[in-house]
Amino acid sequence: MQHTGTTFAGNPELLVELRRQHKLPLRAQLEDGLREAARSGRLSGGARLPATRALAADLGVSRRLVVDAYAQLVAEGYLTARRGAGTYVSDAATAASAPAAAVESGALGVDFFPGFPDLASFPRREWLRAVRDTLATASAASLGYPDARGALELRCVLAEHLRRVRGVVADPQRIVVCSGTAQALVLLARALGQPHLAVEDPGLPPHRAILAAHGARLSALPVDAEGARVAELPRVAAQAGSLDGVLVTPAHQCPTGVALAPARRAALLEWAATGSGFVIEDDYDAEYRYDRAPLGALQGLAPDRIIYLGTVSKTLAPALRLGWLVLPPALVELVVEQRNLADHGAPTLEQLALARLMQSGAYDRHLRQARRRYRARRDALIDAVARYHPGARVTGIAAGLHAIVRLPHSFEVAALMRAAAARSVGVYPLALAYMRPEAHDDGLVLGYANLSESRIELGVRALAEALAELSDGVGANGGRRRRAPAPA
Repeated sequence: MQHTGTTFAGNPELLVELRRQHKLPLRAQLEDGLREAARSGRLSGGARLPATRALAADLGVSRRLVVDAYAQLVAEGYLTARRGAGTYVSDAATAASAPAAAVESGALGVDFFPGFPDLASFPRREWLRAVRDTLATASAASLGYPDARGALELRCVLAEHLRRVRGVVADPQRIVVCSGTAQALVLLARALGQPHLAVEDPGLPPHRAILAAHGARLSALPVDAEGARVAELPRVAAQAGSLDGVLVTPAHQCPTGVALAPARRAALLEWAATGSGFVIEDDYDAEYRYDRAPLGALQGLAPDRIIYLGTVSKTLAPALRLGWLVLPPALVELVVEQRNLADHGAPTLEQLALARLMQSGAYDRHLRQARRRYRARRDALIDAVARYHPGARVTGIAAGLHAIVRLPHSFEVAALMRAAAARSVGVYPLALAYMRPEAHDDGLVLGYANLSESRIELGVRALAEALAELSDGVGANGGRRRRAPAPA
C-alpha cells in the first residue's frame, strides 16, 4: 500500500492510497480515491490538487497515469482544470454532502429531500397492535435463525398483495425478503457475478454506487420525456461486448417522474425475451398516483426474465428496512445463497408484524389516506412555485412523492445549495442525479411528502430568496440546459 506523505513546494499535500497487490489498476484506484475524497467532503469544493508531476512522484507512478486520471475526472465533472492555474475539485462534486450534514445535525427547517414519505403519519397504533399480536402468537421455533428467503408468512402475504395490487406473478417460493432496495441490489450484483448493467441516467446515485461497489459495471441509458430510451440498449451492449441486465423504474422514473411509454414497455419486454440479460424492475413510488390510471408491473408480462423489486420505505418508513425481490426461477438459489452469506436473513418478528399489518387491511387503509394527503401537498408545491417562481415549470407530478421544478434560468448547483441551506432549506438539484453531474443546471428535485403545506410554502419562498441572492451575485447563469425533459 502506498500513499502520499510528502509536502511538495507549491503543491498541497493529499492522501491517496494505492494498493499494488490489488487487482484493480492503479489508475482506477487513483480515480476512485479522488472521487471518494470529493463525495465525502474530505476534499472540499474549490480545493486545489497537487500538480500531476508532483503527485506522480509522490505515488511512485508515471505522470501519464495521473494526467489521464485527472482528465477522466474532469470529464465526469468531479474536477475542473484552469489553464495555467492548476486542477481543482468541482463544487458540484461536493455539493451533495453539504445538505446531508445539515440534515444530520437537524439544522434544516424545511428539507425537500425526495426520499421520505410522511414519517409523522407512520401508523404507530396499527403497527404496535401487529407487533403485540406477533409476540403473543409467534411460536418458539420462529425465534430461531430465520429462513434466508424470509418468513413464509410474509412471503405468502406479499405474493397475494403483489398479485392483487401490482399484477405481479408472485410465487412465495420465488420471493426473497431483504433489507430494502439497497440490499436487494447488493444481492443481485453478487448473484449475477459482476454484471454489466445499463442504468437509467438520470437515476439514483446511491443505487449506482451500491452496484459498482459490489462489482457491477455500469453504462448510462438516457432518459427523456417517455422514460428510458430502450432503443439504445443494443448500442450499450455493443460498446461493452455484452449486457447482463438493465435497471429501470418504469412506473415512475426516478427522478424525472415520467412513466415508461407503452411502445417502450413493449420494446423492453421484447429485449428481455430475446436477449440474454434480465430486466431489474424497481417499482419505485408505484403506490402513489394522482392524475393517471394505475400501471401494472412489467414483471407480470415476463416473469421469467424480469426481476421485481419493492420496499416499504416509501409506503411506511425507511427505518423498517424491509423490501423484497420476486425472482425468475433461475436466480432464486443464487440470491438465497448470497443472502445466507450476507446475514442469514431479515429479522423475523418485523416480518411477521408486516404480514399481520397487511392481512388486517391496515396497510391498504394507510396507503389510501396517504394518497389523499400527498395529493394536497403536491398541489401546495405547485401553487407555491407558481406564486414565488414565475416562469418555472413543475413536471413529473402525476405520481410519486416528489416533483421536478424547472427554473427559467440555470444556476450554479453548489452555490444554490449553500444559499438555500443558509436559510435552513434543503434542496436537491437534478444535476446530481446524472452519472456525470454538471456544475450548472435549471432543475430541482423537490420532495413534498414529508412536509406540511405551510412548510412547503415557506421553503419555496426561501428558495426564491436564495435564487435572487445568486442573481445579484455570481452564482446564476443565463444559459439553459435540459438533459431530461419531462411532460408538464
